[in-house]
Amino acid sequence: MKKLSLSVLLIFIFLVNSYAQILKVSDNHRYLVKKDNSPFLWLGDTAWELFHKLNREEATEYLENRAKKGFSVIQAVVLAEIEGLRSPNPYGEVPFKDLDPTQPNEAYFKHVDFIVNKAQELGLVIGMLPTWGDKIYSENPGAGPIVFNKENARVYGKFLGKRYKDKSIVWILGGDRNIANNEVLDIWRAMADGLKEGDGGKHLITFHPRGGTSSSKMLHNEEWLDFNMYQSGHHQRFINVYDYAKNDWEQQPVKLYVDGEPAYEDIAVKFWEYVDFSKPSKKRVPEGVLNNDGTIRDKSHFKDGFFTDYDIRVHAYWNLLSGACGYTYGNNAVWQMFKKGGEFAIPCLFDWQESLDRPGAFDIQNVRKILEPVFYKLLPDNSIISGQNPGGQNHICAAASSDFSIALIYLSTGQPVKTEMGKFQNRVKASWFNPRNGFKNKIGVFRNSGIFEFTPPSSGIGDDWLLVLETKQ
Repeated sequence: MKKLSLSVLLIFIFLVNSYAQILKVSDNHRYLVKKDNSPFLWLGDTAWELFHKLNREEATEYLENRAKKGFSVIQAVVLAEIEGLRSPNPYGEVPFKDLDPTQPNEAYFKHVDFIVNKAQELGLVIGMLPTWGDKIYSENPGAGPIVFNKENARVYGKFLGKRYKDKSIVWILGGDRNIANNEVLDIWRAMADGLKEGDGGKHLITFHPRGGTSSSKMLHNEEWLDFNMYQSGHHQRFINVYDYAKNDWEQQPVKLYVDGEPAYEDIAVKFWEYVDFSKPSKKRVPEGVLNNDGTIRDKSHFKDGFFTDYDIRVHAYWNLLSGACGYTYGNNAVWQMFKKGGEFAIPCLFDWQESLDRPGAFDIQNVRKILEPVFYKLLPDNSIISGQNPGGQNHICAAASSDFSIALIYLSTGQPVKTEMGKFQNRVKASWFNPRNGFKNKIGVFRNSGIFEFTPPSSGIGDDWLLVLETKQ
């Protein structure tokens, strides 16, 4: 009996390990689906330095944490930003021999393999960036070095495509850079062609641009671009992500889209104004700003403050109710896998392990709870809102199913909202969903005519609410 049980367990483990989520675009080009055509909600985390900075035990800890919190996609870079070509991984390995993309180092990629396989075991998809954008010429140079041309980009793409052909992967080109010229565009095209040649076209491809723009502005009509990605960035609170979404919603031909890098939790607002990137990491801010371990001591140096879990929620619901196929969370320490005493790109409040359980990461569970069952039915539709809808912190985003059997209205400051009840075909059951704790409380049943004003249980900065309106059967 024990032998039989062990055999069953081993078969189960094998089946789990061998199952890959090969994502596709839905028939209406508005959301992602799995192989069985069931909807897939992209809830990402920016773990850019995952392959480069974490050993296998640490990577397992990270991935298990994210799987438990309801994340579905992990965005990570093979050739990382922070000296990813010259600085070795925890096992002393660099990606290439002699900085040559046509000579991959097998030992380095075995570590990447481990992380990809572990993510797949946990039901996670890796949004894999073959390289950070500073390894290709751009108008915003980084540590680099620039190593790619049209020929070796295709070879490298084919290598990756073939290696991860049967894994839970979505390809993300770009890496925080825009297209500088036609020569650069040809390099990215070559890499995309190589990926498709290597994996037989199995996996979707998108492009991660520089902050404040979308791949749709540069690449929308590229055949290899399966969906758009924008980076709404870190320049202010209450970023108008709904405008990015509206722009991509209106593009022709129709392609789905996602905010691949919104404001990170715990990152300083407009951090670049307070950090001198020309200096070594611990010298990038004045003396006294950092503790001896490299964490931030004097937060007042960053005069615009820090993004919080509240900002995460605002941008998440604004994006998702504006037609995005998902949302990507980020934490300043986690993206760079910052360890106390170690190097960093941008100063951090905590290290990466302490940051795994920051409040904004837990909010992703509640996003998934309320939206996963219905997101694929929803279309952005602010016509349900009566009266003027301001921009800024009091902007209201609404979405509804085409038959108006359900509508969701996000109130970022708990502001009252007047709704057009005649949109519904029957009486309406109304509830408040609390994005901070995931609780849903019934308000009552209302007639489907006229205008009705709903007032949330609390209001103000940090007191956001989601109004859920469902047709009563």
